[in-house]
Amino acid sequence: MDISLLDKSKDNLKQTFLMKGLSLSYVNVLRRTCMENVPVLAVEDVEIRKNSSILYDEIVAHRLGLIPLKTDLKTYEMPPKDYKSTEDLSAKQRVLMTLKAKGPCTVYASDLKIKDPAVKPVYPKMPIVKLLAGQEIELEAAAILGKGKEHSKWSPCHVFYRQKPIINIKKKVENSKEVIEKQPDKIFIIKNSSLVVNNNLILTSNLVQDSVELCKPKGSVTLDYSEDEVVFTIESWGQLSCKEIMLEALNQLNNECDEFAKLLK
Repeated sequence: MDISLLDKSKDNLKQTFLMKGLSLSYVNVLRRTCMENVPVLAVEDVEIRKNSSILYDEIVAHRLGLIPLKTDLKTYEMPPKDYKSTEDLSAKQRVLMTLKAKGPCTVYASDLKIKDPAVKPVYPKMPIVKLLAGQEIELEAAAILGKGKEHSKWSPCHVFYRQKPIINIKKKVENSKEVIEKQPDKIFIIKNSSLVVNNNLILTSNLVQDSVELCKPKGSVTLDYSEDEVVFTIESWGQLSCKEIMLEALNQLNNECDEFAKLLK
């Protein structure tokens, strides 16, 4: 198995890897584990004491639950499966926060007063509710660790993959200039008056097929896919870094395999 980093965004919330020597079934399990089994913090319980805004209590609670929160997996632990109320959880199993505002104003995620300063909204300017003059809101909420397979609010990322694309130029492309002008990504470049593949880009572009279809005559350029190389992309929502998500996913997979091995014995 060989994994190499191909590309990453400036904010480091999106990374693309080239994976060699892994079966597609394993890569798919890793994809699902990243999205569904890596725990992150999200608001679970909300006690609304005042709410004279235009939004129902349930809508406000729903919006709070969907605010991505920075998560430290070393500090917090998953609550027990049989817990009845977040009030029964320890300081390592929940994070308390309060919100109090009076209009006219727009209430943002940054207005949440969170007990742990290390836990904060990933997107501070995420709006919660707009208050008109005389309207107010006051509430207390508790965030806990959860997994995406229970609810999407606990999903830390989106992951997609595809087999490594391989472009074969079989004969001279007659409309090279048109391809260069119309291609959605710079898949092709002109070198020595001929159309050639930009190998640095085909691995990270999702529009390879569109560019290949522009080439004339039909069949002059074909697109195949590698059998043992996969382009794997993680897009984090910000609660955890891409590296943290990948490491925790691998840890979860190892634990599940160990548990399965014990059951076989």
